[in-house]
Amino acid sequence: MNEKGVSQVPKKTTAEEYLANERNSSTRNEFINGRVIPRSNSNRWHNLIVTNATIAIGSRLQGHKCDVYVSSMRVKLQNNVICYPDLILVNGEPSFTDQKLDLLQNPTVVVEIFSAKTESSDKSEKMESYLAMDSIKECLMVKEDGMRVEHYARQNAKQWVYRIYNERDDVISLESVQCKVSLSEIYSQIKFGSAEISSTAVN
Repeated sequence: MNEKGVSQVPKKTTAEEYLANERNSSTRNEFINGRVIPRSNSNRWHNLIVTNATIAIGSRLQGHKCDVYVSSMRVKLQNNVICYPDLILVNGEPSFTDQKLDLLQNPTVVVEIFSAKTESSDKSEKMESYLAMDSIKECLMVKEDGMRVEHYARQNAKQWVYRIYNERDDVISLESVQCKVSLSEIYSQIKFGSAEISSTAVN
């Protein structure tokens, strides 16, 4: 038998093994149900959207006890998932798994940037874990290659309100951190085809 022709089943690992390796790795990998999944590289638009969202939201949090983490903070979720959201807000005192302070346990708001290539994994596999996390009050899924933001807002333990924003002048209210942000801010300088979006700040 030609062993090279036999498909290999990915080896599963434990969360503890993953974390030990990840802390010594120069690359970022996520952990989903025993599988170690490389975090995809981000392009110009992805980075601009993360920067735009961080500036727009972060500038309105002065006076609030909020931590803002961008891209490289690991988050431990339910359902055996450890991931790196693009933007994390913690309203109040952050909680970590140990003294290394690199595995967050209580995000309040998570923001994920997704594209046609990453939509399947980001939206299906991780979304369920985000919504199952008691501390998470709101989640934004921001499309990289089109103007679309999906907003999940927790109402109670079993109910979420789901809204879609897809117009330049749409304004998203993040009630859990008492802040508003417009799509024109999130997509400022982003080009869809030949059109570039200009920014209009929300008061």
